[in-house]
Parts: sequence; structure tokens; C-alpha cells
Amino acid sequence: MRTAPVIVLAFLSQLAHAQPAPPSAFQQRVLEVMEGELRTEEERARDRNRQPAQVLEFFRLEQDMRVIEVLPFSGWYTKILAPLLEENGKLYVTHPSPTFYSDAFIPVSRLEGMQEVEEIDWNGSAEPGGTPFFAPGPWDVEPVDLVLTFRNYHNFSPAARMAMNESSIGALKPGGYYGIVDHTRRHMEPDNPENGRRVDPVQVIKEVQQAGFELVDYSTVLRRPDDELRYEVGRRSVTGNSDRFALLFRKPD
Repeated sequence: MRTAPVIVLAFLSQLAHAQPAPPSAFQQRVLEVMEGELRTEEERARDRNRQPAQVLEFFRLEQDMRVIEVLPFSGWYTKILAPLLEENGKLYVTHPSPTFYSDAFIPVSRLEGMQEVEEIDWNGSAEPGGTPFFAPGPWDVEPVDLVLTFRNYHNFSPAARMAMNESSIGALKPGGYYGIVDHTRRHMEPDNPENGRRVDPVQVIKEVQQAGFELVDYSTVLRRPDDELRYEVGRRSVTGNSDRFALLFRKPD
């Protein structure tokens, strides 16, 4: 008898036509929040690319957590996090001020539903002639459960990145999480005109571990195999489709 191949082919055919797994209860709640009035049509247009429900679940977010969002800019993620945490949790944001980052957040902070979001002083100092993304000092906040930053890590110098990592671990409870999303750079590729807004995930892991964190997990939900990692993320052929990594770290108990 030669029925085994037929059975295998039938099984593979069923898999090929299988429906995607339904969203978890947490993902469903995020999807509901994403339909709220806080968000613009331009922001909704990026949902498919950024997959916030899956990313936030990967980062172990729960609705009763105390969370810091680092450099929220125009509030794309803030408008999702604030409603999620409004009833049982707490959202803080922090950014160097005055910079275009903090200026961009002013209209967001005035929106209905943002009243409970609290800004933490960056506590940094600008260097003469340096980048506006200067290093933070310790954040004056009661210990939190989770620190998040989305597509910002590449903006900082190595020294400023270390300061941000140290500020993050200092703000977290023992066992708290630190989640980072950014555009992927080729491993060990030197700086060039095309990769300034990309960062090597291996380098990120080493730097964050140096600050005392443990690596927990790496997500491929934002993987884009057709991004060659060669070009600036703002190029027309790349923008909205850059390969990005999501890394989750934990402060040891």
C-alpha cells in the first residue's frame, strides 16, 4: 500500500488552507483600543506594518502594569498604551526637553484621554554641539514593571545608549521588563550614509546586558525578509517595510 504519501499530502493541504490563529484575549483588547477616537487615519494606516497587538503581548504588557515609554514623539504607541493602562495601570513618558521630540508630544498630551499620562523629567544635560538625543540621568519615579522604546535606540551615541539602559534598569522593579524595537542593521557593519537609522541587534543585546539586564526573548513578528538592510529606512523602496527587531530583557530579581 502507498497511502502514506497521500495522507501526508492531504495533511499539508489542510495546513496550507488553515486560518491564522485567532487573537488572544490580550490582543483582542489591544485591537479594540486601536479603534478608539484618539487615533488618526494616518496612524491606523501603519497598524499592519507595526503589529502593535503582537508586539505588546511579546513585551509581556499587562493592563495593571506601571509602564515608561521612552521618547514617545508624536504618540503613535502612547495612544494605544494610555487607554490600555487607564483603569488599572499607569503610563509615564520621558524625553529630553526642549527638543523636537518633546515639542511633538505637546499636542498629544492635550488630547482627551491623556490626562493620566505623566511626564518624567529626563534629567539629562545637553553637550555643546552634540545631538539632541543626549544621555538621561536617573528617572525620578517609583519602580515600574516595564520600560518600552520604539525605533529610538539608533538615535543615541554609545555613551547615551548606556545611560538610557542604566536609567531603565534603575527605574524597573526586580523582575521588570525592558522592550526595544528598532530598524535592523547588518551585523558589525560600519557607519555609512545609509545605515544611520539602523542598529545591529547583536550590539544592542551586548550593550543592554552590560547594563545588567538578562536577555529574555527575540521576536520575528516585525521581520521583513525583502529588506536587504542596505538602504536608509526613509527611502521610498524601504519606508514602512524595514526589517525591525523586537528584543525583550529582564532586570534580575
